[in-house]
Amino acid sequence: MTAYSQAFKVQSVEKALSRSPDKTLKQIAEKLGIGYSTLQTWIRLAKKNKLEKPQELMTKEQSPQDWDKTQRLEAIQVTYQMSEEQVSHYCREYGLYPHHIAEWKAEFLSPTEASPSISRQEIKRLKQENKQLQKDLNRKNKALSETAALLVLSKKCQAIWEESEVE
Repeated sequence: MTAYSQAFKVQSVEKALSRSPDKTLKQIAEKLGIGYSTLQTWIRLAKKNKLEKPQELMTKEQSPQDWDKTQRLEAIQVTYQMSEEQVSHYCREYGLYPHHIAEWKAEFLSPTEASPSISRQEIKRLKQENKQLQKDLNRKNKALSETAALLVLSKKCQAIWEESEVE
């Protein structure tokens, strides 16, 4: 699939809309080297003012969990005197929810916050380590069960062999 530049799309639509009556859209599309339906789609988008791309597809805003303590404190300070409606507007602007600010406020006010919180990477590492330990434990439990079953079977075999020798 060919990716066309935004400028090319705009120019193509302008040519199509300003064409002379003796030319069809299909002829213009062939001359530009694009598909007829593609040109029609671009014209439809242009009429709805949706042909122009947004400036950025991905925002570079942080998720609320990635905000550091300084940013969190600033958010709490900014929203302290605001009404609920103003807080909601602020939160939408920065990609937050009002409950994030309430949680952060509770964190700052709690006296038990002596130790620094564990980072996301540390949590991820601990979860992976826990998963590996669980796998090892399951493997060892299976091996132990198998060994116990073999021991029981060997004792039964010995008991059977000893009985047949006696007869």
